[in-house]
Amino acid sequence: MRVAERISLTEEQKLQLGAYARGRKVERRLAERASIIMLAAENADNLEIAGKLGISRQTVARWRTRFLKAGIVGIERDAPRPGRSRRLNSEEIVRKTTQGRPQNATHWSTRSMARAVGVSEASVRRVWHAHGLKPHRVDVFKLSNDPQFTEKLEDVVGLYLNPPEHAIVLSIDEKSQIQALDRTQPGLPMKKGRGATMTHDYKRHGTTTLFAALNTLNGKVLSQCRDRHTHEDWIAFLRLIDRQTPSDKQIHVIADNFSPHKHPNVQRWLHRHKRFHVHYTPTSSSWLNMVERFFRDITHNRIRRGIFRSVPELITAIEQYIAQHNRDPKPFIWTARASDILEKVTRARRSLDKVHSF
Repeated sequence: MRVAERISLTEEQKLQLGAYARGRKVERRLAERASIIMLAAENADNLEIAGKLGISRQTVARWRTRFLKAGIVGIERDAPRPGRSRRLNSEEIVRKTTQGRPQNATHWSTRSMARAVGVSEASVRRVWHAHGLKPHRVDVFKLSNDPQFTEKLEDVVGLYLNPPEHAIVLSIDEKSQIQALDRTQPGLPMKKGRGATMTHDYKRHGTTTLFAALNTLNGKVLSQCRDRHTHEDWIAFLRLIDRQTPSDKQIHVIADNFSPHKHPNVQRWLHRHKRFHVHYTPTSSSWLNMVERFFRDITHNRIRRGIFRSVPELITAIEQYIAQHNRDPKPFIWTARASDILEKVTRARRSLDKVHSF
């Protein structure tokens, strides 16, 4: 019968092993190894130690041998695993993520990328985080093909950054087809551990169109809800602005290229009202119209999760939100210069040209 080699400890080793075995912040595996060596030093055999600690006899034999060869250092460190370790090639992960796609999907996931390069999902996640890569997300964009893009951009941004004196600058647009939606069942209220709920299906009770004019200087909003958004409705809203603004002020209107905004009847009305000056944004550039930011806020804060059993109820909710907004308006501060925007657009065009060249 093979007898395990005896272990004798110095006083220093006893203190160190005792600290490991009883330490509250010591790793469990290190505490277990220290206990093995301390029991072995008391002349317990491997089978006896295994029974006391609830581990295998082979584990006891392995750490007894490691201690005899290297002392306490031998149980503090894990032995290197056999085989060649896989090196993380972050450049390969970045290249595949940005320049390729899996065979059966439109974009990479951590799991599919991990299989493709032979590393763990956690490693892929770390590389993506370090390089700011988010393959699961896609942003929507479109570059304007307006031949007067630069001139219109500089005109509108100039109104934001350097508005004319003794004049009012209004960013105007309509938010069309706002639906009065009711849910088929009441939702459950939010409580600890669960968010509020609402049914996925709904009842439609009609629509309204919100016309809004955002004062770029003070953030106040003039608004009107109408059934449609034709050129007659646009003229009616311009008349409202004309009535509710000081008659001695020039009015600079920032609007998009929606066809009712340029209807001949609209042009005739503007010709008769000389204090109105319209500045059109470039085509496909709704992001340049500051009122879109207000539309985003009212959609997120009041409309999207609202319950409306009729169009009048929806209109009342919109009007109440705007009235509350106007009690303490906060203007949106435009900071991007026209030159900075043009530089970004130029870079985007170069990127598109590269894509088209392949």
